[in-house]
Amino acid sequence: MDSLEAMVNVNGVVLELAQATIPVMDRGFLYGDSVYEVFRTRDGVPLFLNDHFDRLENSARLIDMRISQSRAVLIKEIGLTVAATGATRADPLYVRYQITRGEGPMDLYPKPGLSTRYVIIVKALPIWKEEFYSRGLDLAIPRVRRNPVNALDPNIKGGNYLNNILALSEAKNMGSDDSVMLTRDGFVTEASNSNVWFVIDGQLVTPSQGNLRGLTKKHIHKALKEVGIKSVESDIHVNELHDATECFVTSATRDVMPCAVLRLEDGTFLEFPKGGGKVTRQTREIFSVYVRDYVKQHQNESLI
Repeated sequence: MDSLEAMVNVNGVVLELAQATIPVMDRGFLYGDSVYEVFRTRDGVPLFLNDHFDRLENSARLIDMRISQSRAVLIKEIGLTVAATGATRADPLYVRYQITRGEGPMDLYPKPGLSTRYVIIVKALPIWKEEFYSRGLDLAIPRVRRNPVNALDPNIKGGNYLNNILALSEAKNMGSDDSVMLTRDGFVTEASNSNVWFVIDGQLVTPSQGNLRGLTKKHIHKALKEVGIKSVESDIHVNELHDATECFVTSATRDVMPCAVLRLEDGTFLEFPKGGGKVTRQTREIFSVYVRDYVKQHQNESLI
């Protein structure tokens, strides 16, 4: 891990992170006009690679962007970037690949026929604070509301994160680690960049509206179903959270991370079991086994 160098690939030019640049007229820089994905590796194997590309291509369709580069080309360039880091299979990696609409006139309307630019970032997987797992996150519900779906579809995994940034900043200013965002009607959507789950009346549930179709979430559902455990997606109103007995978040880099405290808008606190309750711990263990088996079955996709 000590020899791993963070590297960036901009349209085929691979450089150290501090040396990489993009043109100032790039629409991703000017307007956030881009889509992206993040995955992690385990033993060199990218987790859920095809799912990530399917979602990237769906995000592009939702913003009417035609990606100039093929999936095969992007996977090859990701592999070249990984090689440039000097990583071994023992090094868990963070891989982010972003597609901007490219360069064009300084105008909100994207000129038809622009050639997209890809930016690939490969670095060591972030190491979260140990207490986030042994104790859990402190979450807070901010006043900032999630963008309405008919204004900006959360299933566009794009480069404009101001809504999330504002919510996270408000939560941080309250002394919390992350935010849990509500719709204008008071329904729970997601954390700033993670899906959120609750155990309510003995049922494991995650919000069905206003959030990204998380791939870790998708595979946790699948892993639980394989062992006969039910998990559901449903509307969750903020008033129902008083009945929640457990809470955790999931993402590509966090896996299953428990929540210790959730601060509501009125300043009251909901407390959950330290390090996660029975369902949270069980889900984490089941998903860990599922990922291990996935890696064994996808050795042919290894990037190293």
